[in-house]
Amino acid sequence: MSTSSECSYSYEDYKETADWLLANTDIRPKVAIICGSGLGGLADLLDNKKVFPYHKIPRFPQSTVQGHEGQLVFGELNGKQCVCMQGRFHFYEGYNIATVTYPVRVFFLLGIETLIVTNAAGGLNSKFKMGDIMLIKDHINMPGFAGQNPLCGRNEERFGVRFPCMSDAYDRDFARMARETAQELGCDSFLQEGVYCMLAGPCYETIAECRVLQILGADAVGMSTVPEVVVARHCGMRVFGLSLITNKVVTDYNSTEKANHEEVLGTTRMRTEDLQKLVSNLVAKM
Repeated sequence: MSTSSECSYSYEDYKETADWLLANTDIRPKVAIICGSGLGGLADLLDNKKVFPYHKIPRFPQSTVQGHEGQLVFGELNGKQCVCMQGRFHFYEGYNIATVTYPVRVFFLLGIETLIVTNAAGGLNSKFKMGDIMLIKDHINMPGFAGQNPLCGRNEERFGVRFPCMSDAYDRDFARMARETAQELGCDSFLQEGVYCMLAGPCYETIAECRVLQILGADAVGMSTVPEVVVARHCGMRVFGLSLITNKVVTDYNSTEKANHEEVLGTTRMRTEDLQKLVSNLVAKM
């Protein structure tokens, strides 16, 4: 495991991983999907699958969280060649920012042009309900405010420019297509749009923290996604993001509600099929 005290990776490290994968599969995907907590079932939709457990991939990190399986799945989704990450990496597992985002640069070297990120998130917006699906239109990078940005350090020009723009991080054309697709599938009644805020975790937020995030304009809060998006945009990939609202955050001191991981996974199971349909139909249009 790469901890925060260790150095980042070289271009050659990423290339070694990408070359190994290219040598071990004939699939040449243009779309990568990172599956959030309990959402690994997206990979089960792939046809002509080739599965690589993380521990068998050179230099690849390992996932340690319940609901994250820990394998790369190559295959076809609605006729489009894709690769799915069943299990992502988080700060709270003890990984540094370079390790959390390691797969994204590997994806770039595989020829990926579009990254789809999914996550389970707590609803900050009072209009959101458990089970809603939120299109991510923007993010707030709290670890980035504290200097934990995956682009810190020497810039590798073969990946991207020193100062990449993030005002257009989430592709607006994909968001429009997603809204149209949701309407076609009858999912638009629980489709929302909003700003995702990332905290490092692993503890859920205090009431005071939730209130601060609401004031900042965040609609949902989670512990992932943003570092991968930053690196994907640095590499020039188009990004589409979805948050499954798995619980409502607690903002009242008189409340007896408590956030917990079991509730997160339970809500995910309830809405998994809808989210899978939305993603698979959207991929077909990309």
